[in-house]
Amino acid sequence: MPDTVKRPLIEARKLTKIYRLGTGEVVGINSIDFNVSERELVVLKGNSGSGKSTLLALLAGLDQPTHGDLIVADQDLRKATPGQLTQYRREVVGMVFQSFNLLPTLTVLENVSLPSLLAGRRRPKVAAKAMELLAWLHLTPRLHHLPAQLSGGEMQRTAIARALINEPAIILADEPTGNLDSQNGKTVMELLGNLNRELGTTVIIATHSDLADPIATTIIRLRDGSITDWICTA
Repeated sequence: MPDTVKRPLIEARKLTKIYRLGTGEVVGINSIDFNVSERELVVLKGNSGSGKSTLLALLAGLDQPTHGDLIVADQDLRKATPGQLTQYRREVVGMVFQSFNLLPTLTVLENVSLPSLLAGRRRPKVAAKAMELLAWLHLTPRLHHLPAQLSGGEMQRTAIARALINEPAIILADEPTGNLDSQNGKTVMELLGNLNRELGTTVIIATHSDLADPIATTIIRLRDGSITDWICTA
């Protein structure tokens, strides 16, 4: 009979990342095991240096493990070539950063459209999808504004739209409320929660804040690159 057991969206086994600094080593992630299923909203908690951002970088394909296995959406990220990682970043994951990372000379519409245009999609369809996302995020009046003309909350909502333009399976958010006031921080977390509940997107948030705790299905606490606690809240 065929195997009907569905694999987790993310599988990590003995996942390790070691950084070489001169003649020494710094362990970013220390031989951790975990699975994440589709439609989960995972919050990574921990102090600076705990390994949160290192783990997100590995999941994003921005860095590769030193040891162990990391399988995301059936792709082996440890063995992936640079070309495969580029395609993975365009098609499987969308990133939301604390510093927004919007291109200052592009409008809101252009910033959101760029990842899809780089992936080779046709401009009319890309523009239509971008405007649909921006309408959902209440940014239609800002379509032709530059990032410098936006508030912090508007910049982060623009970054969320950009992360969604290629319809990724996973959204990775690194301290997404770090540069926002409390009200805009709550709004951004609510948007990420809506992505998870309404669209079924798997969301992983690395944060010092407790704002994401109420929307999480799982809270993972990290210290010194190791998992110290795993709380299922759903």
